[in-house]
Amino acid sequence: MAGSISARLAALGIELPPVASPLANYVPAIRSGDLVWTAGQLPLVEGKLPIAGKVGTGAGQVSPDAARDLARTAMLNAISAVAAQVGSLDRVEQVVKVVGFVASDPTFTGQPGVVNGASEVIGQIFGDAGAHARSAVGVAVLPLDAPVEIELVVRVGTK
Repeated sequence: MAGSISARLAALGIELPPVASPLANYVPAIRSGDLVWTAGQLPLVEGKLPIAGKVGTGAGQVSPDAARDLARTAMLNAISAVAAQVGSLDRVEQVVKVVGFVASDPTFTGQPGVVNGASEVIGQIFGDAGAHARSAVGVAVLPLDAPVEIELVVRVGTK
């Protein structure tokens, strides 16, 4: 049904952001056959990182709840990169894989909960086609001292 993803985005009150400009020598997304792979997407809002730092529960750290929201933002950036590559998001037949990197305090072990922010918005937008394999990885640091980075792989058809 044409326009169904656009309608779902509108019903959810989600407006996809413009595709984030690359920070180095790469493209935001690339298509290979029926797969679209995004570059790692940071939770940039209007070109800026709203919160920086390590995710954890200590003073001065990014809270897991805030990081979860940032993972959602990074996923919306990834979805924008996919849309720019394929035109209509109605062409997405399956979300294949989500990889979430979480810049973590060494004692923080809640990476899966943080990356749920990305996974949940995928399910809201794509429904059953949003079911995906996933990795949630704790890392020492990310570009710009971002708390999270998300990669997305989707399979597209000719709709």
